[in-house]
Amino acid sequence: MIDPFAPTYQDFEHEPQQAKPRAITLFELNSRVRATLRQTMADCYWVVAEISELRVASNGHCYMEFVQKDEASGSLVAKARANIWRQNYVMITSHFERATGQRLDAGIKVMACVVPEFHELYGFSLNVIDVDPTYTMGDLAARRKEIIRQLEADGVMNLNKELPLPRVISRVAVVSSATAAGYGDFCNQLQQSGYDFSVELFPAIMQGDRVEQSVIAALDRIAAQAGEWDVVVIIRGGGATTDLNGFDTYMLAANVAQFPLPVLTGIGHERDDTIIDLVAHTRLKTPTAVAAFLIERRGNELAMLKALQDRLLQAVQQRLQREDQRLTLLAQRANYAAMQQVARRRQRFDSVSHRFELASSRYVSRQRECVLKLGAKLELLVQSRLQQQQGALDRYPQRLCNAVDRVLLQAHHRHDMLQRSIKLAAPDRILAMGFSITTHNGKTVRDAATLKPGDELLTRFQTGQTKSVVE
Repeated sequence: MIDPFAPTYQDFEHEPQQAKPRAITLFELNSRVRATLRQTMADCYWVVAEISELRVASNGHCYMEFVQKDEASGSLVAKARANIWRQNYVMITSHFERATGQRLDAGIKVMACVVPEFHELYGFSLNVIDVDPTYTMGDLAARRKEIIRQLEADGVMNLNKELPLPRVISRVAVVSSATAAGYGDFCNQLQQSGYDFSVELFPAIMQGDRVEQSVIAALDRIAAQAGEWDVVVIIRGGGATTDLNGFDTYMLAANVAQFPLPVLTGIGHERDDTIIDLVAHTRLKTPTAVAAFLIERRGNELAMLKALQDRLLQAVQQRLQREDQRLTLLAQRANYAAMQQVARRRQRFDSVSHRFELASSRYVSRQRECVLKLGAKLELLVQSRLQQQQGALDRYPQRLCNAVDRVLLQAHHRHDMLQRSIKLAAPDRILAMGFSITTHNGKTVRDAATLKPGDELLTRFQTGQTKSVVE
């Protein structure tokens, strides 16, 4: 940032000409700055800042970078190097960890008592004399409270808790680090249970600045195949409370709260709840506690199924006994009813049989009379028909002779007509009329298109014949 009150080149340019001042070295200038700073700012100042970087050298000194960000835009507005010398570092950090339950680390806000210092070679820095842990605790609590308030305002705080847990949990998607001891303990405990759990690891970074991004990426991979899993388990081993800071972010909590599958957490601390513990379906203390929960639930489900099986078997046996008794009674009743029915049917059959016998006799008598009457009528009809046919037969010889005479006369007439047509169509008669007949190889030529050059033709006339060749 440019200081608007700093002198510019133009300010010096218009000053009256004076003798050139004696130049000093950079070291001399920095020494004067150092001396001035010591004289004017020798006291200790309580400063609020965020630790953006922190490292502990092999010699025991701690080197940090303090930053201040604009609350609205998040951009840096101030930055300074800070140091905790070895003789103070152990005392300050021990007190801080006892009070807050977490390490002094990058990413947290602190209120530190600092002495401004300036070194000719290393420049400006802050020498940290003390750190107030109560401020950090309050800042973390305020930040957690704001995240929780935002989740509640968005209406997602209890979404995952409202999802029903499957009655049988066997397919488990795990978000953890492959090298984490907690993950190994979790898998071993499930394997030793004897139940057929299907577990797949979706690796993620479980501590540090990249926790949020890495865990969300793992959840996205699980969501893409949500139908293949019953629950999601987020677990990690023990460690400092500072390691849990990555789980106290709005984006990660919102993802867990709105996840389509129930999420179980076992972050590894019994006394500390992260924000994702608050929004998850079920919060358990450790990875092994999550495994125990799944095993117990499976055992309870199997026990319930066994109890249902026993109750069902007992109910079936009782029902079979009742049905057996009922069938025995029904069989007895059916046997008695059948005997009564048979007796009634036999009685009815005898009655019907007698009536049928009488009716049959009467019917046969009537039919016999009808047959006799029909026989007499048929005899008369046959005699009448024979007389008619005999008369017709007597007339057939004369009619047959007349028909034969007519057929013979017609045949003679057709024969005469054919003889006359044959004579008119004879070749000699056609030649006598001035026509000629041309043949090729003994066959009459009727179409010139059937001839080709070189064919020999024979043409007959009434008197004589000639040969010709087709060109």
